Amino acid sequence: MRLAVWVAMGVVSCASAEVNVYVAAEAAAGGDGSKRQPYQTLTQARDGLRAARKAGTLKSGEAAAVYVGAGAYKLDAAFELTAEDSGTAGAPVVYCAQKRGKARIQGGLTLEPGAFKALTDAAVLARLDAAARGKVLVCDLSALAPGTFETFKTAYHGVPAAPWLYVNRQPMTLARWPNAEAAEAGWAGFSKAVDTGLPKADATDPALRKAHPGSFEFADARPARWNLQEGVWLLGYWTHDWCDEVIRVAAYDPEKKVIALAAPHGYGIAGGTWGADKRRFFALNALEELDAPGEWYLDRGRKLLYFYPEEPLKDASIVLATLTQPLVKVNGAKYVKFVELAFEYGHADGIVVQNGEHVEIAGCVVANLAGGGISVDGTENTVRSCDIFNLGKNGLSLSGGDRKALTLAKNLAVNNHIHHYGLFQRTYAPGIGVQGCGQIVRNNCIHDAPHNAVLYGGNEHLFELNEVYRVVLETGDAGAFYTGRDWTSQGNVLRHNYIHDLGGGDGKHVNTMGVYLDDCDCGDTLEGNVFFRAGRAIMIGGGRDNPVLNNLIVDCPIGLHIDSRGMTWPHWNNKNDKSWCLDEKAKAFNYTQPPWSVKYPRLAAIMNEEPRQPLNNPIRRNVFVDCAKQVCDFDGNVKKLLDKFEIADNLAVNTTGATNGVAKAVDIKGFANVAGTKDEPVALGFADVASQDFTLRKGARLLKELPSFEKIPFEKIGLFKDDYRRKLPAR
Repeated sequence: MRLAVWVAMGVVSCASAEVNVYVAAEAAAGGDGSKRQPYQTLTQARDGLRAARKAGTLKSGEAAAVYVGAGAYKLDAAFELTAEDSGTAGAPVVYCAQKRGKARIQGGLTLEPGAFKALTDAAVLARLDAAARGKVLVCDLSALAPGTFETFKTAYHGVPAAPWLYVNRQPMTLARWPNAEAAEAGWAGFSKAVDTGLPKADATDPALRKAHPGSFEFADARPARWNLQEGVWLLGYWTHDWCDEVIRVAAYDPEKKVIALAAPHGYGIAGGTWGADKRRFFALNALEELDAPGEWYLDRGRKLLYFYPEEPLKDASIVLATLTQPLVKVNGAKYVKFVELAFEYGHADGIVVQNGEHVEIAGCVVANLAGGGISVDGTENTVRSCDIFNLGKNGLSLSGGDRKALTLAKNLAVNNHIHHYGLFQRTYAPGIGVQGCGQIVRNNCIHDAPHNAVLYGGNEHLFELNEVYRVVLETGDAGAFYTGRDWTSQGNVLRHNYIHDLGGGDGKHVNTMGVYLDDCDCGDTLEGNVFFRAGRAIMIGGGRDNPVLNNLIVDCPIGLHIDSRGMTWPHWNNKNDKSWCLDEKAKAFNYTQPPWSVKYPRLAAIMNEEPRQPLNNPIRRNVFVDCAKQVCDFDGNVKKLLDKFEIADNLAVNTTGATNGVAKAVDIKGFANVAGTKDEPVALGFADVASQDFTLRKGARLLKELPSFEKIPFEKIGLFKDDYRRKLPAR
């Protein structure tokens, strides 16, 4: 795709502040923040500005700039800003790097390569694979890390106990089996549960009448190698392909070949799912599995760090992330900016903004963290042109505004590159998460993650011009854009996004969705999006009032899915299930009264208009090209309701006239079908499909076949160059 090149207007730099303060990593103690005698830390700079305000040398309405020199600044606690650290509209307080990306704020120990020695402990060597002996190094942390290392919880979802090892700005792999590059993408599998762990009402043992640890058959004898007393954990998709959890191994029976877990899983072990019967897991934290380059293991009691380096460590950058607080906390501050700083290495979140107003994070690197990257709550805050990657959980989250009053927050995430996240929490840790009312997500690039790219709820959000690819890589029944189970999540617009190459990369998985409006979600507009090799491109799971307009869907097995689960599922609107109590959720917002009844009149009348039926999902001006299985997948009830649907001016294209592997929009009103031949394929007029450029050329056949189709501004989708992002990354 041809990425847009724009110039960002109104970019604020560190220049021309009335008060300038300097920080240097190698500064001597006792500095006064001047250029000749800089402070040593950000905290000293903040406190210096506070003192200047009290002394009157920094007056209200005067801008302040904190110039941070190159080098690493280790945090032992979060760097915190509050209301007293605020600037004003014309005079912000700006923390910026003197050299782009060279000032590194980190929450971990820098380890010298020379601290890693050859492993000579015979007892430890005996536990390793013969091929790994002589390659594993050891670093004694006793003098470097006071206190004790926390042990892993018996079961957890998300971030494990600290610390974590990073080498050359990449997270290393805690010793695991199968290895990540092994067959089937590093997963072991099983198909038979001995005990699901779900409650058994008729059990004679009272402990079995409630949720309890499950067990399963596992034919491979590999677990017999593991020292279970030291602790080995399994990260598994135990029942559903959208729910991961890490559970400790309680026991292994080598004769019966049964693994017993030490804690129950909420859905049971192989407790029933939509998808494959075979379940999967991998083992982690096993010294015996320290057998591949890039793997490490920590003896937490003896404080010995074992590492199998990928290459000689002579010039390596090695950091052990230890800080379990966010690197930065901003609470109640206004008009504060962070510019071109690097926030890396921590065992929690990167930057957390609460109740912020006009806080801007621009051109920063936020990476190598066990938690999320950036979390922003408040009003008119901006995250711009940041690189956010290598995260244990989510990338970026926005919240704020007042849903009940429908007051917009106007927080903005624009031109951010978010990738390789969800390393620890594999599900529901999105690239961008959005809640509240009135957030804007524009021109971001999100890729390489096990589950969602964008996860949202709330009202009046705008998602436009974003590029999303290589997500939902290891999960099922999942969408790149996902929301669901809520009538009140209204007024959201997904417009001019490019969603491609989902799932395993071939786009053929119908259990992977481009946009997934799940479980009766209502009130979202899907307009002008491009889906390419995106699985089941659009899925509307029983919801209503979701216009599907002017989308381009290419090489997806199923173009559009609409079902009637609201009509058939017994737990629809179940007041005994808080997650499914749709009417009660709506009542919490007084949805039959202004402003809701004025803004969403169809929602106000929903209980009087067959609320179980998926009505008013207009399908207009969409183009479906080479959908392998079905252009539109409608269940039986939906087919009976099609006369109530507005379906018009849609086009289904079979470019080569294939009789197998390409579907037609058979017997669906409002669709025209166009087919070519193998010798004369239909050329719709895209600039270059092979290079993923879906810009329409002048005189494109698509516009002749469907004159009502509106050109999608494909050239404007994705990242763009500005004063903070001077180079565009390769896809």
